[in-house]
Amino acid sequence: MSPALEFSFRIEIAVEAPTRVSNDPVHGKRQLIPIRQGCLSGDLEGWVLPGGVDSQVIDRHGLCRLSARYAVETSDGERVYIENNGIRRVPPQWRERLFDADMSFFNDIPPEEIYFRASPTFEVYSDRLRWLTESLFVCDGQRTADGVYLDMYRVV
Repeated sequence: MSPALEFSFRIEIAVEAPTRVSNDPVHGKRQLIPIRQGCLSGDLEGWVLPGGVDSQVIDRHGLCRLSARYAVETSDGERVYIENNGIRRVPPQWRERLFDADMSFFNDIPPEEIYFRASPTFEVYSDRLRWLTESLFVCDGQRTADGVYLDMYRVV
């Protein structure tokens, strides 16, 4: 039997302006993006706690390797630590813009033209949320000018 994906929940995240560590044509761009807040909907309801960070390296060809670490709190008061690692690529005609300070162009790219996938892992502290650690998950992301939408799918 082939694996299938089952939608579990969505995380909407608002971010602060990135802190650029480097931005040159040889090494690409490294940036740290502070996670400000957000919300969860679906099988998990709640909000994103402030203080997380999305660390990104965008190579000179426009491929973004990302590693985000943040925490959420469910509406029941339980907390979950999330580590989400993946890649994002935009169509070739938009790649030069990745090295600009202004990310508003993400709103002009049709979402279906951006490849944004990640593999989240969850650290939980209660038996009620153990299901997050007992399956593999795949994240389908969508970048906006001021944040991201992350749809979490359980591999069944």
